[in-house]
Amino acid sequence: MPKPPSPPAVDGVARTGRRPSTSRAQLEQHALRLFAERGFDQVTVEDIAAAAGIGRRTFFRYYRSKNDAVWGDFEGELQRMRALLGAYPRETPMMDALREAIVDFNRVDPAQAPWHRLRMRLILDVPALQAHSTLMYAEWRAVVAEFAAGRLGGAADALPPQVIAHACLGAAVAAYEQWLRHDGSDLGEFLDRALRALAPGLQEYETGSEAGAPALRHGSPPGPRETPA
Repeated sequence: MPKPPSPPAVDGVARTGRRPSTSRAQLEQHALRLFAERGFDQVTVEDIAAAAGIGRRTFFRYYRSKNDAVWGDFEGELQRMRALLGAYPRETPMMDALREAIVDFNRVDPAQAPWHRLRMRLILDVPALQAHSTLMYAEWRAVVAEFAAGRLGGAADALPPQVIAHACLGAAVAAYEQWLRHDGSDLGEFLDRALRALAPGLQEYETGSEAGAPALRHGSPPGPRETPA
């Protein structure tokens, strides 16, 4: 696992002493800092709560587990991406809408970039978080598949929407890996390039003949092949 960079200060607050109150974002930053300093497996919920100056029960008002603290307000961001995709006019090609929405979903304020790099190093490199990530990735793919299904017609669990969702996730993860390897690089540029590379093939689901194949559109598997007599 690559050694994470030194964690930034938590919103300019000294690291010692107890705070009378905290916010979700500050709690997330305390968790990320401790994970970077001690290692994810060595940090407990009690450690995070103590660093933030809150009780254990208060921590669980914000997050279900320390794993969720790494992901921040992921559910809220997914809702935002769903709304953004839903606002695109039908005239916008499916893959253009997905590319723009995914880049927007992953846009990071420059001041927050060090935190986001730390977050993604943990997500991609810590085994315990990789297992948890499968659940989060499934929720992300569901948003993409729902949008694709709306464009193609039929169920979100049909083959074309699932191919699109898995391909977009793979492109996004590859873009993140490149971003983490190159300090000072532009995450949005990597995401844009990766998703543009997918567009010609996946857009055919909307514009080509495959979008009209009933077996694929409605989610039922193709029938068995006929065998020669």
